[in-house]
Amino acid sequence: MDFEPFIRHISDFPKPGISFKDITPLLNNPKAFSAAAETLFEMVSVGKIDKVVGIDSRGFIFAPILAKKLDAGFVPVRKKGKLPFTTISESFDLEYGVDRLEVHTDAIKRGEKVLVHDDVLATGGTAKAVCNLVEKLGGEVVQCNFLIVLEYLNGPQKLNGYPLTSLLTY
Repeated sequence: MDFEPFIRHISDFPKPGISFKDITPLLNNPKAFSAAAETLFEMVSVGKIDKVVGIDSRGFIFAPILAKKLDAGFVPVRKKGKLPFTTISESFDLEYGVDRLEVHTDAIKRGEKVLVHDDVLATGGTAKAVCNLVEKLGGEVVQCNFLIVLEYLNGPQKLNGYPLTSLLTY
């Protein structure tokens, strides 16, 4: 399926100069939504996956679906202060400052094979921070999976060394 018609491009959001890739038209269309989930699943090119990590917040849309289809656990990685149990954290740079992500300390066990999923890979800071968290817990990132990769923002270079797949590339 061609997913491009289901991505809305919004100029100057959330700030001037940004071309936001809105996935809500894809989510609103049952056939496109289902096809996207199936295609993301088919793009998993490694063997057994133990955990699927979804990145706060739009990574939470497809990651649990992938976890179910892969017979794996789902691990939410959240922004600082949103998880109730003991966490480890990793900071990363934003265009406008620094942010922090957290994961429960018992979410991933040493040696587990992990698929990292998010909606968009832009500058790569968020995804790289999540890969670092997985590795701090002893997990092995075996693939990073996205709906959209914005190659012109050089995010793939930050994930150099991790297999990377996406439905769409700009």
